[in-house]
Amino acid sequence: MSPVIGEFIGTAVLVTLGDGVVANVMLHKTKGSNGGLISITLGWAVAVFVAVFISNKASGAHLNPAVTIALACAHKFSWNLVLSYLLAQLLGAMTGAVLVWLSYEQHFNETTDATLKLAVFCTAPSIRSAVHNFVTEFIGTFIFILAVLYIVAPSNSLGALDALPVALVVLSIGLSLGGPTGYAINPARDLGPRIIHSLLPIKNKRDSDWKYSWIPVVAPIAGAVVAAYVWMLLN
Repeated sequence: MSPVIGEFIGTAVLVTLGDGVVANVMLHKTKGSNGGLISITLGWAVAVFVAVFISNKASGAHLNPAVTIALACAHKFSWNLVLSYLLAQLLGAMTGAVLVWLSYEQHFNETTDATLKLAVFCTAPSIRSAVHNFVTEFIGTFIFILAVLYIVAPSNSLGALDALPVALVVLSIGLSLGGPTGYAINPARDLGPRIIHSLLPIKNKRDSDWKYSWIPVVAPIAGAVVAAYVWMLLN
């Protein structure tokens, strides 16, 4: 695989498995109904493990615009490749969201709560407050990126990630900080599926909550940039 294809496929797998576990928990008449936060956080962690394992050799397994931008800020990744990675990640996330919808289409039809349907695709705050929600996403992404920068193999200019440590970091963040906002910590993972939600012919769906959508995009990028510069100061 080329690096761009690796990012596309890796992010598609990430969102398929990650949003898939949310669908299994949230939607009606599934085998995993009412699985709860632990099921979702564990499912996302394993999704990260699988996606990183698949795409690591091809692209370095960023799978997240926050990771790509942080590595570029830390001089571990070329700025010339940033845009192509970000586009691949966004398109991969959109593709993954479509695959989840295809897998669970009957269950979307059986689910009457439009907000639960939206939750399969993107995050939303438990208590809506732009400042607090931004801070939560910022902190979660800051910790994630700082950990990633210490995990990155120093001999690999693409910033290759070891799959298991990254998955464990995501699991920890989800269990510890996932309650207030659903811990996007990945702009593509939230924005791509949100776009797909707005486009798909989902029965009795609601709006895609665009008023909130900027927070899981801007806050993770801000947290990533600050983490990169803190890492450089420490090292």
